[in-house]
Amino acid sequence: MKKITDNGPEPNVFDLETATKENPNYRTVAWTGKYLQVTLMSIPVAQSIGLEVHEDTDQFVRLDAGKGRVLMGPSKDELNVKVDVEDGWSVQVPAGTWHDIVNTGDEPMQLYVVYAPSHHAKGAVHKTAEDSKKAEESGKDEPPSWTKQP
Repeated sequence: MKKITDNGPEPNVFDLETATKENPNYRTVAWTGKYLQVTLMSIPVAQSIGLEVHEDTDQFVRLDAGKGRVLMGPSKDELNVKVDVEDGWSVQVPAGTWHDIVNTGDEPMQLYVVYAPSHHAKGAVHKTAEDSKKAEESGKDEPPSWTKQP
């Protein structure tokens, strides 16, 4: 995989589809702007992005490889949107919506996420979901101060 460098709010150009398909990490932050952020994700077979909610962040998700099941709803106990997705599908997650995407295929699920506003630390690389959780809990996965937050 060609190295992706998050150069902050500077202009950035790269082959998003190839980078997404070749990303081996649970999460790689590819670019952090003032108002939005692009991350690449690889979800192993039978695992998921993890049930979560972002109160002030909209998300756009696109699958570039693999198959999954999207779960969304107004609470973690009321996930009333259940849709099977695969390569080429997109998912729009409004702020305040509980959501998860479970890998239901037999290969890693490769996807990218656009957050608005930025949600993670500039250039963060989390090899596993556990690494991501530790970074969040330690406060090391906060968006940069120059991003525009609600």
